[in-house]
Amino acid sequence: MTTDAGFSQSLKRGLAILSAFRSGRPLLGVSELGRDVGLSRSTTHRYVATLAVLGYLQQDPATKKYRLGPRVIDLGFSAINSMELREIAAPHLRELSDETGYTVNMAILDDLDIVYVDRVRSAQPGQREIDLNLHVGARLPAYCTSLGKVLLAQLPAEERDERLRRIDFARRGPNTLTSRTALEVELERVRREGYAINNEELAYGLRSIAAPVLTHDGAAAAAINLAVHSSMVSSADMGARFGPVLMRTAADISARLGYR
Repeated sequence: MTTDAGFSQSLKRGLAILSAFRSGRPLLGVSELGRDVGLSRSTTHRYVATLAVLGYLQQDPATKKYRLGPRVIDLGFSAINSMELREIAAPHLRELSDETGYTVNMAILDDLDIVYVDRVRSAQPGQREIDLNLHVGARLPAYCTSLGKVLLAQLPAEERDERLRRIDFARRGPNTLTSRTALEVELERVRREGYAINNEELAYGLRSIAAPVLTHDGAAAAAINLAVHSSMVSSADMGARFGPVLMRTAADISARLGYR
């Protein structure tokens, strides 16, 4: 690979270390980070020590491993808050929550994770039990969420296959899809029907339905969902009850982004 004179190898390495922290891997040691980014232990230690001094990493006193620090969170919120997508979608998300009475979320896809970029919480009984302490900037694995399944389904086939190969399937809820084959079947259904349903795949009691938000070229910029407690609606009724209003909202936001 050729690079121009302004390319910084040190900056690339520092960003690679920060990017190694993903959902399911909040704590990483120097040796693990070195293996991930292809650096020696001593070199990795220098980068980690610098990032820790600057506030981008924090060391866990008990394990001596590292987690992302507050400076990274600040950068993430700055990026999220500057997104035009949030400004465009916000009134539509509030209207959807008001109309249905349920919590509405919007997320983007970041490799194998989703990142929440907006939330409109509902005070509906049972909603607190399924909130999972999520907030703007929170990350979850894409494969076991309705938002993630919609976004994975929208990827070009080659890119989708490459990501599915790297998923480390683990059971998160009573109905988690724990194999690539099962997920591929589900994603085909999502592409066919235009929305994804999460039936307690992420956590007990949580059901949700998600639809994509598309840009002018048909690519998925984000996804939106409605989250409900399983006691409020059966999985069989999710599509019929919420699909039309959710997809209408997604279409309205997509139209604002130039999709026709």
